[in-house]
Amino acid sequence: MKTILLAAALLLAVFSAHAAIQSKTIEYKQGDTVLEGVLVWDDAVAGQRPGVLVVHQWLGLTAYEKHRAEMLAQLGYVAFCADIYGKGVRSANVADAGAESTKYKTDRTLLRARVNAGLDELKKSKLVDTSRLAAIGYCFGGTTVIELARSGANIKGVVSFHGGLDSPTPTDGRNIKCKVLALAGGDDPFQKPEDLTAFESELRDAKVDWQLVFYGGAVHAFTQPDPGFVNPGAKYNERADKRSWAAMKQFFAEIF
Repeated sequence: MKTILLAAALLLAVFSAHAAIQSKTIEYKQGDTVLEGVLVWDDAVAGQRPGVLVVHQWLGLTAYEKHRAEMLAQLGYVAFCADIYGKGVRSANVADAGAESTKYKTDRTLLRARVNAGLDELKKSKLVDTSRLAAIGYCFGGTTVIELARSGANIKGVVSFHGGLDSPTPTDGRNIKCKVLALAGGDDPFQKPEDLTAFESELRDAKVDWQLVFYGGAVHAFTQPDPGFVNPGAKYNERADKRSWAAMKQFFAEIF
């Protein structure tokens, strides 16, 4: 009996050592620009599974997005952290982050091309069921996934965490084929009332299946313990963080 139990324990140890969250850095391109993303999955999950694109905040691709991708992998998804800025382009301070993110906010065509390049890379993974795709993004990334939807991407849904919700070209809402979930801080000083009104009108007029959820007491960057700058208008809120992640999980259960 002891021998059998020992053998079982050894097999379990071997399996546990093998079954873990895996990640792989992947170099890819959009046009002539070299990008560098990260694919994350749980090798204990068998077969193809839904794929989720993760888009970074204004500092560029950091450990924060990789951690969120690991959380998604633990839920049974394959996650790919997209790189919008380019390989090695990572903002070291607020000034750099503002300048870099503005390049794309003022050129939505380029922004859509970059995020679609990331989506295409996610689709290449043999682990991904390409009929079940979604995208999530934080701050700048939250704006970006809305642009992915506006580009007409053939995906099931997008989730914007405290992203900028403006509507530069209202008619683009007609291109949206997926469901939209926007999660925002109820006291976010960076969300202009006129932008929110325009965003709602765009989706309503285009008859998009959309949700906009506000979290009371939460400001900007409420999911990020370290948003990358000190500002009373951008602060972590544990309650809003947990509620928004739960909302995302419920949304994925619906669309997948």
